[in-house]
Amino acid sequence: MAWPAAGAVAPSLLSAKGTAPALFLSATATTVPPESTQQAIGYPSLFLLVLIGALVPVVPTGALVSSAAVVAFHQSAPLGLLMVFLVSSVAAFIGDMSLYWLGRRGMGSKNGSRWLEAIRVRAPEDRLVRAQEKLADHGIAVLVLSRLVPAGRIPVMLACLMAKMPLRTFARGDVPACLAWAATYQVIGILGGSLFSEPWEGVVAAVALTLAISAAPSVWRRLRRTTPS
Repeated sequence: MAWPAAGAVAPSLLSAKGTAPALFLSATATTVPPESTQQAIGYPSLFLLVLIGALVPVVPTGALVSSAAVVAFHQSAPLGLLMVFLVSSVAAFIGDMSLYWLGRRGMGSKNGSRWLEAIRVRAPEDRLVRAQEKLADHGIAVLVLSRLVPAGRIPVMLACLMAKMPLRTFARGDVPACLAWAATYQVIGILGGSLFSEPWEGVVAAVALTLAISAAPSVWRRLRRTTPS
């Protein structure tokens, strides 16, 4: 079927009641690709959620990065995966630095800080002791491992605070830590996206894998406590 010229059909189409709004909506839908809308909403949302997760360690930020990587893997945008990596790593770094700065401020104040107290609550004494030992042995290099080990970031950060590590020194160790963390969880998302044809299937697989990795240390500790020696 041949389409007539746009100028020839415009008068007859516009004369039909209700046709002009439909044509406008149709033209808008064709000029704004769904991927552009997803990216415009998705990247700021990913940044905000990862930042919040770094400040308040209850949001599963690894699962967020993996899910975003799955969606980017199935999109046609050539820089989608790179954007996910940059956004997540920058947000994690800013969150870490903000939390560490608040912790240092709490250490220096008379009555402490609610942020410092939140860090203390999430760092059991035995894990804090191990973090202090690793920090003494390996220095800021332990920050990279702390971000890759589930629930390892807070004890190491608290150990750095108790050692009165300068903010600049902490930043030097946190940059590669955030880059390695973002790359690791993005690889998990890419694997999930490559195994399934539908993005939602890859997201489910990536989230399940990241949650399993996060829960593994606590499950292992419980098994060790319940197993008779």
